[in-house]
Amino acid sequence: MGTVAFILHAHLPFVRHPEHEEFLEERWLYEAITETYIPLLEMLDALDRDGVATRLTISFSPTLLAMLGDRLLRGRYLRHLDQLVELAEKEERRTRGDGAFHPLAEMYLARCSRARTVYLDEWQHDLTAAFRSFQERGLIDVITCGATHGFLPLLAAAPAAVRTQIEVAANEYRRFFGRTAEGFWLPECAYQPGLDVELARAGFRWFAVDTHGLTNAAPRPVAGAYAPIVCDSGVAAFARDPDSSKQVWSADEGYPGDCWYRDFYRDIGFDLEYDYIKPYLLPTGERIHTGLKYHRITGRTDQKLPYEPARARERVQAHAAHFVEARQRQVEWLAHSMDRPPIIVCPYDAELFGHWWFEGPQWLELVLRGLAATPGLAATTPGDDLARHPTLQVATPAASSWGWKGYNEVWLAGENDWLYRHLHATGERLHGLCRRYPGADERTRRALTQALRELMLAQASDWAFMMSRGTTVDYAVRRVKDHLLRCQRLCDEVEAGTVDDLRLAALEDTDNLFPALDYRVMV
Repeated sequence: MGTVAFILHAHLPFVRHPEHEEFLEERWLYEAITETYIPLLEMLDALDRDGVATRLTISFSPTLLAMLGDRLLRGRYLRHLDQLVELAEKEERRTRGDGAFHPLAEMYLARCSRARTVYLDEWQHDLTAAFRSFQERGLIDVITCGATHGFLPLLAAAPAAVRTQIEVAANEYRRFFGRTAEGFWLPECAYQPGLDVELARAGFRWFAVDTHGLTNAAPRPVAGAYAPIVCDSGVAAFARDPDSSKQVWSADEGYPGDCWYRDFYRDIGFDLEYDYIKPYLLPTGERIHTGLKYHRITGRTDQKLPYEPARARERVQAHAAHFVEARQRQVEWLAHSMDRPPIIVCPYDAELFGHWWFEGPQWLELVLRGLAATPGLAATTPGDDLARHPTLQVATPAASSWGWKGYNEVWLAGENDWLYRHLHATGERLHGLCRRYPGADERTRRALTQALRELMLAQASDWAFMMSRGTTVDYAVRRVKDHLLRCQRLCDEVEAGTVDDLRLAALEDTDNLFPALDYRVMV
């Protein structure tokens, strides 16, 4: 029997601004909750209710877990959801008599109201507990990734930084899920030889790389990308399958680009009269996406046609059936040349499903149902595969990432290469201070611990990605500089013995993730 292992990577950078009543970038979390995480929970609940034999891996970054558990952000999300329900009610009234748009307004009102019920009544604001419950029921395997999603190969010049990203992630996972994670999602699937040693030290059993990370391994794996290898450290590496990836990710050939699917970019926040939509925009009055979108992709044109959910569902069914059939043919072909059942590893950003690709959760549910009903094929997790097939070829994966061109260029380019010398220098300084004060007094302990939080927040791969891609560049640059300056000032104060208690308390309140963090993890 061949297997298909979906890995959904759920991650957002830590964005929390209590100094502002509303903050644009905090909406990244609110949109992800409404459009991705709650639909995924609804999908899992339907599969569980129907007794579908399925398995799915989801990685949650520690920064995302911190935001999902934050009291301030929970309250702000609920306020955001209430405004969304209010807007949907307003739209249901406005579009009465419009045969094309009124059914869509009704659909959004039902979806927004349902999201509020799921979030507030069914899970009492605690989505982490929701996913933990599905893990305990055996439907999913939850794993972790780097603490603040640092791009580990570019942090490796300072081994303490890599070790800290991994150790803190392991500790946070245990705090949230009450168990040890077997799998580790390498941020951006970025690997270089030696990283597996740090993963082994922290107790992880497996990680995933892009296709060429395995096909270019030394020695070359006999099974290519369709069976894991094991590093000398004892940690296994799985590779992304290029065929299934292309069917979902490709802008030209991927399912999400189908002309009958909902268009992400056409939103009533930009379409409707300003005075009508103004109460649902930012306090600055800037137009933004509301999440209510009435048009389908249509084609490469600015003239978009109304979205038709029934036609979209037909396409979802066809695409799900096509995907399962393609995997079945792939497994049958691979089985002729392998001495073990092939595993097709399908890693995707979780936010693709629902947020970017509105129909994505429907498609995934139908695929998982299809896999369960197809002889010779089943959904699995990398951990399950290791338990069934513990004997692996020993090899070392090649340096790689899943970014554009497959290596480090996205995160080390002309737009962002300036930041690494500052990350390394600040990290080396803090590491030296942590070693100098192995048993610090309470005030110094708090200052060094907060300095470590600030350094780790500056290390997030998201900031370099935004700079490289030209999206929210000013915000990304400001975040890196702010965190580095905060870290450096705390180091100054520790060295001078002049820690500012009020300022330290304010930083602890603002950048409040990882409450169990202790600076000695860096020693």
